[in-house]
Amino acid sequence: MPKSMQSKSEHNATYSNLFGGLLDETDTYKHRRPNGMEDWLLFFTLEGEGYLRTSGEEQLCHSGQIAFLRSGIPHEYGTTKGKRWHFYWAHFQKLPEIDYLPNKEIIVATIPEGQMHQRVQQTIQNVLTDSREQASFWHMLCENSLREIILLAARLLEKRLDPRIELALQYLSRHMTRPIRLEEVADAASLSLSRLSHLFKQETGGTIIEHLNRLRLQQAALLMEHMGRTATEASLDVGFNNYNHFADLFRSTYGISPRAYKSERLKPSSGS
Repeated sequence: MPKSMQSKSEHNATYSNLFGGLLDETDTYKHRRPNGMEDWLLFFTLEGEGYLRTSGEEQLCHSGQIAFLRSGIPHEYGTTKGKRWHFYWAHFQKLPEIDYLPNKEIIVATIPEGQMHQRVQQTIQNVLTDSREQASFWHMLCENSLREIILLAARLLEKRLDPRIELALQYLSRHMTRPIRLEEVADAASLSLSRLSHLFKQETGGTIIEHLNRLRLQQAALLMEHMGRTATEASLDVGFNNYNHFADLFRSTYGISPRAYKSERLKPSSGS
């Protein structure tokens, strides 16, 4: 991938198209726009640290953080003194999803390590690739990728969960269809099991097992309703090895047995 899709001298231009790049800069790097710009600007730091400054505030963008600079705001950004800054950047016109972000000049969200971090990085790479190649529908593909990034950031800022609990939730979601030991979840979150259990309850209001069972039950219900799976098949698909335990949990959650739920959902709707 090229270091940047635009030369630094082009940074003073007024941008109407969607584009971005990848930079790795020393602490001599900085750029000022006294009059702001028409575009929004996104940063995603891979390594090191950069700063974003407006007349009203200054924010740092550390490794694993994504930042947005609002359009129309005079600003300066650059590498923090004594650091390097390895980061993706992208210019884009305002999308409706921006309104889900806080109404601030600089918006910074921390992307949890692991699957979420990989997802955001891959999505930004998709933006760069599509905007460079400009094949059919490239602009819409880029905007859809940016919408995903914006919504992920908005969700993180709204939930404000401890990043270690985000890692635990990701692990449970990815591995829920197989037997999971709680020690595995603790390792994924880089916490002791006792600390994870306490923090998980504090952040989510429930236990790890309760959350895992809820994920599995929701998926089982969808499989029975939309994929034609029997109650027994659905229970095995989502990771339950004991059907009676699955049925008890399902009945407690949905107020009806799994088989009755499937029958009820498959009934043709009565016409008027």
